[in-house]
Amino acid sequence: MRLNERNIVGIDLASKPERPTGWACLKGNKIKVKKIFSDENILEETAHAKPVIVAIDAPLTLPKRGVNRESDREMRRRGYPVLPPLYPAMKMLTYRGIKLAEKLRDQEIDVIEVHPTSTRKSLSMPVKDWKNIRKIFKQMGIQGLSGDLSSHELDAVTAAITGYLHIKRDTEKIGDSVEGYIVVPVRKLWREIKL
Repeated sequence: MRLNERNIVGIDLASKPERPTGWACLKGNKIKVKKIFSDENILEETAHAKPVIVAIDAPLTLPKRGVNRESDREMRRRGYPVLPPLYPAMKMLTYRGIKLAEKLRDQEIDVIEVHPTSTRKSLSMPVKDWKNIRKIFKQMGIQGLSGDLSSHELDAVTAAITGYLHIKRDTEKIGDSVEGYIVVPVRKLWREIKL
């Protein structure tokens, strides 16, 4: 099965189930986007998509000591603004991400940790200008971005794009095998990516 016939899921995970999690499924240049709340629904929706990879915007590993992993330190050295997994405001998200990733991997689904803001930075896109980000996605050839989309949903689309680039071997893994990796696209202009 060719890559454009496979589903790639991007998840912008919320720290709590009461808050909306952005969920996106990319197949070729077509995308489905929605908000999901509970872990059960995230797992159900993702399993139903039968993805070749799931890219999650949340820390999926813990540091061996302190609040930072090697990946977090290296990301910041490169100008990517990640927060430490055990920073008080991040703890709940980190533990939720780890739990979800484990459950997906138990189903033999490939899972990677991504950071959408850093993906956009590496692709010379606006970081938080949501109107322009959406416009750029359309210029990249993505179809299906209808209605009013939240920042969570657009982050999930960015995560799915990172998953797509990872499968195409157009990313780098920042970190180490002990504390885990964050996957970021190789620096290039977004205009060079056509879906």
